Amino acid sequence: MAEIAFEELTAYRQELLLHCYRLLGSLTDAEDVLQETLLAAWRGLDGFQGRASSRSWLYRIATNRCLNALRDRGRRVPPAPSPPFQPPEPSRHGDVRWLQPYPDALLEFVPDAAPGPEARYTAREAVELAFVAALQRIPPRQTAVLVLCDVLGYPLSEVAAMLGTTPTAVKGLLQRARASMDHRRAEPPARGSAPERHLVRRFAEAFTCDDIDTLVALLTDDAWLSMPPAPHEYHGAAAIASFLRASAEWRAGRRLKLEPTRANGQPAFTCSLDGEATGVIVLTLTGDGVRGITRFLDGRLQEHFEARRTPCRVE
Repeated sequence: MAEIAFEELTAYRQELLLHCYRLLGSLTDAEDVLQETLLAAWRGLDGFQGRASSRSWLYRIATNRCLNALRDRGRRVPPAPSPPFQPPEPSRHGDVRWLQPYPDALLEFVPDAAPGPEARYTAREAVELAFVAALQRIPPRQTAVLVLCDVLGYPLSEVAAMLGTTPTAVKGLLQRARASMDHRRAEPPARGSAPERHLVRRFAEAFTCDDIDTLVALLTDDAWLSMPPAPHEYHGAAAIASFLRASAEWRAGRRLKLEPTRANGQPAFTCSLDGEATGVIVLTLTGDGVRGITRFLDGRLQEHFEARRTPCRVE
């Protein structure tokens, strides 16, 4: 019986990891909380009386563990890296510096279960980087309610039971969360389509060659560049070009290499400079250009992407 119960718990491991990631925005934190969740569930098996499904029971534990982590630890903002060159003045300073990418290789192990009838977001929308970042800007309990109701499709009554509150309170949290979300999505090209491959190939060639003019030509009018955990953000083609030129001047003569992969359902690259891992780039695309460049300045993140890579197709 113990072996069967343990197998049932671990069967939900990957979808629970994604759930914790949505609430926390950090894969590192999500992995820590997932371990706490599975341990708490294992210890609580004798008290589980089957009043809810085992999946809902695990989501209740995971959600509350995430909320506890945010409340008890506070939002642990990682120290900003010291730039190796003098960057131009940023357009603004970002407020979600703990954000990390989520490898698509992990998404492949999440069951393709249809969300409940209350869901408002598609599976693709609910994992995109801009959506996860937007979740981090609203209060934690509102985030939890929005994800449980609008992403996973749980009814208000079941979410209320998970959070130990009333359906009326959950409804109020959900209304405030929906009103606060500033996630504005532009439809990207289809995954693996010719338009997506064309944009990704042109970006990679221009970025590695420091062809700033071509990079700027690929950007949409509302394009932005961010670099978690650094707070600097650059908005608009002129500001982005200014930063890219300063970066290119600093690394002149050094070998920059991009390896294609995918993160958050989006095209991405692992980056190395003279053979040293330097982080991950995730692209936010629209139908006609590159809307967002998120460059994660942490070489350790590449460990999550090394097992599986997406081959780069050049047309």
